[in-house]
Amino acid sequence: MARSYIKTALQYIVIIGLTVGLLWFSLRGIVVGEGQNKAQFLWATWKSANKGYLLLMAVTTMASHIVRAERWKMLLVPSGNKIRFSSSFLSLMIGYLVNLAVPRGGEVSRCFNLYKLEGTPVETSFGTVVTERIVDILCLLLLIVVCFFVEWTKLEMFITSLHLGSSSGFKIPTWLILLGIIGVLGLIVLFFLRKNKRLKKVLIGFKEGVLSVFRLKNKGLFIFYSLTIWGFYFLMSFWVIKAFSETSHLGFSAVLTMFAIGSIAMAAPLPGGTGSYHTLVPLGLVMLYSLPRTDAVAFTFIFHAWQTLIMIVAGIISLIVSYWLIRWRTAKAK
Repeated sequence: MARSYIKTALQYIVIIGLTVGLLWFSLRGIVVGEGQNKAQFLWATWKSANKGYLLLMAVTTMASHIVRAERWKMLLVPSGNKIRFSSSFLSLMIGYLVNLAVPRGGEVSRCFNLYKLEGTPVETSFGTVVTERIVDILCLLLLIVVCFFVEWTKLEMFITSLHLGSSSGFKIPTWLILLGIIGVLGLIVLFFLRKNKRLKKVLIGFKEGVLSVFRLKNKGLFIFYSLTIWGFYFLMSFWVIKAFSETSHLGFSAVLTMFAIGSIAMAAPLPGGTGSYHTLVPLGLVMLYSLPRTDAVAFTFIFHAWQTLIMIVAGIISLIVSYWLIRWRTAKAK
């Protein structure tokens, strides 16, 4: 038992250390003039943003959560658990709030909150959360593939700029480099599959989770909900990019690419993607779209801070409402 607590504590120390380190590394990219510090520069960036677009982003964010809550409610029906939409939505928002402090802790906390509101078994609701995550991973992979083809020209230019093999007089084709990267990644996955039995179980669970979707009565509606959620996620990135003069000139393909990079960063096991988001997104803006690093970092910090603020406010309100609903329903049952 003591060893388990020590292991958990060490994991959180590593996570916090990595988060702080990545934030520090990202902030180093902000270069300000004399008489101005980095905090003042970030505040000036916030004040210059178009608040109308930021408000649209907030509305779109909540719309995506409404659809996700409805999808979760739908997933629970085959198990015989018909829950209220309000319970699904409140539990979901509490989960997002917990995720900001405890990476992946929100998945468990939202299931416990749903149990208190509706009596739904935690293991049952958690199984549907796993299915949700699997569907989200598939959507993310599809998004990455789409971005790969949409921004192929820029990706090819970037790889060409590395001058791989130029010193020997032989230029390695871009497609061969990418094929090599995919091949190496594939070999690494195969190696871990052979050595790690736990990973095999995860992949089996992955397969079962995907197949469970096809046991739903209304599969088309589930697919529609999933695509709508990710469509709203894309709009969130679009509104924020349009809110800043430094990024407002970027077109559809750039928004799509930044959305994909941001989604990958948010999937990292860090509190709310903090650190990974602040590192990867500016890197993409600088390398692919030649945005000045100072502007790219400032934009990313404001974007993530605004998104986090929305989650905190919505999460706290949901926590308070859930508390009173649980008390009221408990008193009513007596």
